[in-house]
This record gives sequence, structure tokens and C-alpha cells, in this order.
Amino acid sequence: MQAKLSVVALSVVAAFALSACGQKEEPKPVAAPAPAAKPEVVVKIGHVAPMTGPQAHLGKDNENGARLAIEDLNAQALEIGGAKVKFELIGEDDQADPKQGSIVAQKLVDAKVNGVIGHLNSGTTIPASKLYFDAGIPQISGSATNPKYTQQGFKTAFRVMANDVQQGKVLGEFAAKQGVKTVAIVDDRTAYGQGLADEFKKAAEAAGLKVVATEYTNDKATDFKAILTKIKSTKAELVFYGGMDAQGGPMVKQMKELGIKAKFLGGDGVCTPEFMKLGGEASEGQFCSLPGMPLEKLAKGPEFKDRFTKKFNAEIQLYAPYLYDAVMVMADSMKRANSVESAKYLPEVGKTKYDGVTALIEFDELGDLKGGAISLYQYKGGKLEYVETLGGTPLEAAKAEVKEAVAEVKDAAKAVAGAATTAGAEAVKAGAEAVKGAAEATKAAVEKK
Repeated sequence: MQAKLSVVALSVVAAFALSACGQKEEPKPVAAPAPAAKPEVVVKIGHVAPMTGPQAHLGKDNENGARLAIEDLNAQALEIGGAKVKFELIGEDDQADPKQGSIVAQKLVDAKVNGVIGHLNSGTTIPASKLYFDAGIPQISGSATNPKYTQQGFKTAFRVMANDVQQGKVLGEFAAKQGVKTVAIVDDRTAYGQGLADEFKKAAEAAGLKVVATEYTNDKATDFKAILTKIKSTKAELVFYGGMDAQGGPMVKQMKELGIKAKFLGGDGVCTPEFMKLGGEASEGQFCSLPGMPLEKLAKGPEFKDRFTKKFNAEIQLYAPYLYDAVMVMADSMKRANSVESAKYLPEVGKTKYDGVTALIEFDELGDLKGGAISLYQYKGGKLEYVETLGGTPLEAAKAEVKEAVAEVKDAAKAVAGAATTAGAEAVKAGAEAVKGAAEATKAAVEKK
């Protein structure tokens, strides 16, 4: 019996084996090859400003503006030329010294940066620009205003703010509008300070003002009583200073100590919170100018200011919005050229039409900002109070007027809503009239645009 079962078992096994051999094995599916990872490219953007010394607060402000732009670009996960792009800021300190400026410029050239943002000062920007030109590296400054920077004929040099010709002209005309007849001029002998003072003098004399004193200092000085004593004897009605806040603040303070009654007027270098800090009570009522429209009047200005102050826990000193725009213009040129290589995207920089934080940025044949506006401010109650804007394009002015008028409509509408719940029909009627007036202002601004 057991033998029979073994035979049967063997027969069953054999049958299964034959059955299995007769079946055709299905081929296993071949896995699709994994897509090749896109290459990654690091784009090195050089940034140069004084990070030590009396102007370090301005240098840090510039760097923060550029750094915010770099972070925003990296958050976009951009692809240029078929590669993922990561932007990296390479910072250098030129100490506001022309010789050091050239040293760090060569350092960036040797590092093969894709572009340079800066320098802060005209005195360092101008000599460094020759090194960038020789290396074919695009350079965009957000603060160097001396006209010589772009008048050298270097096709690599650009700036995103008005120059000193534009600013000096406006300041001279503004001084004449203040009703003064005599002015004294002081400058710090830097490319920026001297350049701005020279342009102011031309415009002031053309407007009929008499220059009764011309004095000089330097960008390291702190005691100005000798030159201010000379100016006091001239009885000048206004003192114009071409230079930075580190000297302008103490200068206006010493003017008050010497009993000088003249008003003080300066350019963008003294239009800072630091000037008020150094000048103290003496800064009250004094005037300064800034290239461009006030941030609060620009469509993207308030948002930028809010993001900047929250990120860096610091208020904007001066040029940060311009540095932000300079980085963005450079990146936009790379995208349009579909290349991060200097030689390939450089031609696109000159064709820029970029709606930035500070302006609609377009360059003329020299690399200067087209139609740069200049805004005047007065120090009041520890703050810069906007006075007026001169120059600039009609489009930018109209856009600002539209923004202001729209804000008026919103405020008036809120007043109507509040009146409807509290003060009855008469208040609602008054509020409605306010809305109507604001709406008409908006319409007029739009038509002007």
C-alpha cells in the first residue's frame, strides 16, 4: 500500500513539473531610466561697500538690501540656461578708500564673479570700474552718483539712481526757492562730495544766488569750527554740504553752537537717520535730498520697507532699496539672456525695462537711469518729512499721484462707514462728499498718467 502511494505521489509531482515546463514565463517589465538631474550653477554676485569705519552703517544697509534680493531670487528656484541657479553674495569691505576699492575689485575679478553690485562711494566705484570693464564683468551701482562713473565709456557700468548732475541742479533750484540770496559751500573733497557741490554751485549761480564762501574738509574729520567761523563772518543765509552724514551731523551741531543762523542743505549722503542722531536738536528744520520718489509713494515701497525692517530688525538708512533693485536688474538680464555668463547677459543689461521698488528702471546710452527723480525732505520732530519731488518721468509722478488718490478714497470710504453707524445722516452725507472728491482726484491722476 505504501509503495503504491509513493508511485502515485511521484506521478503527481512529475505531472506538476511537466505542466510548469510547458508554461511560458512572462518577461518582467523593464524599469524606465530615472530622469537625469538638472545641473546646478552657483552665480556669484560681488558686493562692495565700507563695512568698517564711519560709513559702516551705510555699508551694512547696502549689503542688507542686496542680501534680501539674493534670498528672494533663491526662493524662486530659477532655472537659467537649463540649469538650476543658486545666487551667492560675495561681500567685500573697501573702507570707503579708493586704493582699497581697487584691491577688493581685483579680488572679485580673480574670484570670477558673475557680476558686481556697488561700490557704495563714487570715490571707490570709479577706479574699480576700470578693473571690471577690463574683465568684462557687469557692474551696477545703487549709490555712486558722480557722473564720471558712467562718462568713462565703460559698457559694463550702470547705476539705478539719479546722478549728481540731476541732483545738484535740483538742489540749486530748491535753494533759490527758499528765498535766500547768499550761500556758503563745503565739501569733503571725495568724488561724491566734490562732484555734488560743483553741480550745486552751477545751479545755484544760474538761479541768481551768490556763493560767498567755498570751504573744504575730508571724510574723516569731526571738527569743523575753523571753517564754520569763516562762514559765519560772511553772513551766508544757507550752508550747502557735499558729503556724508558722519560729517554732516557734527557740522550742523557745531553750526548751532557757534550761533550760525543759516539753514543747512545737503544731498543724499546726509539724508539719513544717522544724521539726525549725530546732529541732535540742530538737525531740526534742515533740508536734504534723495534720488527717487519716497518709498511710501511707490507701489512696492511700503511692502519692501516692512519686509526689510522685520528681517533685519533695523530701519532703512539710505540706499538699501536701490541695492535690492540693482541685484534684481542683474538677475532679470540673466533670465532674458538665458545665461549667467557675463559676456552673454551684459548686452541685456542695457536693454533693461524693469519695474523695481524704486522706479521703472531703464538705462540711457551711458548706463545712467533715465529720468531720475529727486525728492526733497526736511527734518522735523526727529523724522524726515517729505517736501516735494522734482524731475523724474511723468509716468512715475502720475503713478504716485494715483496711489495717493486711491488712498484718499479708501480713507474717505472708511469715514462714511464709521459715520453710518455713529453720527447719522448728516455725517454720512459729509463722508459721501469726501469720497466723491477723492474719487475725482483719482480720476484726474489716472487721466494725467
